[in-house]
Amino acid sequence: MSAEPAEAGTSTGAVARRLGVSPTTVRSWERRYGIGPAEREAGHHRRWTPRDVAVLEAMCRLTARGVPPAEAARLAPALAGTADGPPPTAPGPAGAVRPEVRGLARAARRLDSPEVARILHGSVERLGAVTAWTDVMAPALRAAGRRWARSGERYVEVEHLLSWHVSSALRRVAEPPATAPGPPVLLAAMPGEQHTLPLEAVAAALAERGLPFRVFGAAVPAEALAEAVRRTGPAAVLLWSQTRATADPVPVRATATTAWGGRGSRVRPTLLAAGPGWHRTTRPPDALAPRDLPGALALLTGALGAGGAGR
Repeated sequence: MSAEPAEAGTSTGAVARRLGVSPTTVRSWERRYGIGPAEREAGHHRRWTPRDVAVLEAMCRLTARGVPPAEAARLAPALAGTADGPPPTAPGPAGAVRPEVRGLARAARRLDSPEVARILHGSVERLGAVTAWTDVMAPALRAAGRRWARSGERYVEVEHLLSWHVSSALRRVAEPPATAPGPPVLLAAMPGEQHTLPLEAVAAALAERGLPFRVFGAAVPAEALAEAVRRTGPAAVLLWSQTRATADPVPVRATATTAWGGRGSRVRPTLLAAGPGWHRTTRPPDALAPRDLPGALALLTGALGAGGAGR
């Protein structure tokens, strides 16, 4: 996280920049919890030694992992210079924000990519893609979006960094199984739709279950999607729309009427219109409408079972 300070010590401002926190935060930790320079000279600005900076780095890691600041200050000296931290915190009561969400928010605001990646990868490994998305990733992304909306163009870099790392964590597990039997499901964003993280979460959940899928990503033209349906004969097609501007029923109907197979045995895929962009007035009547990732996964799993059994 940091380069080695000079032997004479580093100023509070330089340490704060290196750690990605404000000088006020560093001074607050020193005042409240005694996390400060080991040696001070009267009449001089504080100078932080390498050991002092290592303690601050441990403090940052711990608070990013959801440890309360007072407890983090107690643990930081023993963990200084290591990558260790406390064991994963158990989830709180229903509806409570998980510690990982608070940790992600703090690390993302510091633009601390290594810590953001560590929290996200650990969440997927411990919780699985579905819970990691619904309880950690999506709440953190919503919080970052609200912060950006409240502050104009400020903090957009925080949201972009967080989105990139969420995508990276999901794609680590979203490898389509090479030997899965039966037809796949197709995952695509509507024409003009650039939001793809929910599709990547669905893909990661399907991969964890060893189910076949194909992901086509953002802004898939209707003609290309219809061609993919004809070429792969999918059991289901999930079309994602984040905003009403991209919830166009025309390409959905075209997909719904695309069939494959020999004459007399043509088959059409189960169609899912997913995402907050869809409304009952724009969603085709024959399209299923999952409310969340677990619901979409249940529908896709059911379609795969039905499609695989009939071939």
